[in-house]
This record gives sequence, C-alpha cells and structure tokens, in this order.
Amino acid sequence: MVKKNLDLKEKKMYKTYVTFGQAHVHEIGGDVFDKDCVAVIDCDSAKDGRDKAFEFFDRKFCFSYFGEEFNHDNMKYFPRGFVNV
Repeated sequence: MVKKNLDLKEKKMYKTYVTFGQAHVHEIGGDVFDKDCVAVIDCDSAKDGRDKAFEFFDRKFCFSYFGEEFNHDNMKYFPRGFVNV
C-alpha cells in the first residue's frame, strides 16, 4: 500500500512589491534599492510580505503592494525596474 504524504502539498508563493521615497536608499547583498526601482519580496501572504519589508527596510520605504495590487503600468516611473530582495 502506498501512503500519500499530504504535507508535501505545493506551497503557493506570492510577491510583495515595495517602492521607496526620494531619500530612501538601502543596500542589501550588493543590490541598491531606491526611488528608481521596485523591490520584489517572495512571501506566503500579504502580512508576511509586509513583515519582510519592515525587516529588510525598517520604516524607510514608501508603499508596499501585495500581488495584483501593484499596477505594472507604473513601471515607467522606475527606470531600474524590478530588483529581487
């Protein structure tokens, strides 16, 4: 008899997008996060994404958007594009 392991369900990952103000500049692992890019955080939920944003950037970011809340048409304002955290 083959036993199925229900704990191995594929876990869905989400993304949180973080934007920065004019004076918000961070460097993490050699990557610079500033007003000209959008940080992308892999997360399990909206709360997890926002918690990670505070963990990475303290309170020095502008907005965080969960999943489809981020309007990709606004990327014209971020010349450096997406940067994964």
